[in-house]
Amino acid sequence: MVNPFIFAVITMLCWGIAPLFGKAGLTNADPAIAMVIRSIIITVILLAWLLFSGNTPNLLTVEPKTWGLIAAEGIFASLLGHLAYFYALKLGTASTITPITSAAPMVTVLLAVILLGERFSWHKLLGAVLVVIGIALIKR
Repeated sequence: MVNPFIFAVITMLCWGIAPLFGKAGLTNADPAIAMVIRSIIITVILLAWLLFSGNTPNLLTVEPKTWGLIAAEGIFASLLGHLAYFYALKLGTASTITPITSAAPMVTVLLAVILLGERFSWHKLLGAVLVVIGIALIKR
């Protein structure tokens, strides 16, 4: 069984590298156009992956509620969140914008406790407070 920590580290590395390409690419592109280009490329790659992995039939077995939840996640993260991120990245510096946007887990921790009934812990609260302090230091 693969440890989820490995995927988290891969995510961290990819999300740490991506803003460098984004900032450079947004120099000569409108953020909305950049999102369209990015979305087309991602869609083509994911469709090819589905076809070659044999998971295409499984797409039809996904329940409507799951479609709705995944669609909502996509609208908030991939559409609204990334579009706002691209505008911020175009107008600001990658070294300032990325840490602020990386504070998203603070929002997730709070809402997961309230909406999903996840367990609250002082460690999570301390982590969220440290994120706020970090953002305040970066903005100075």
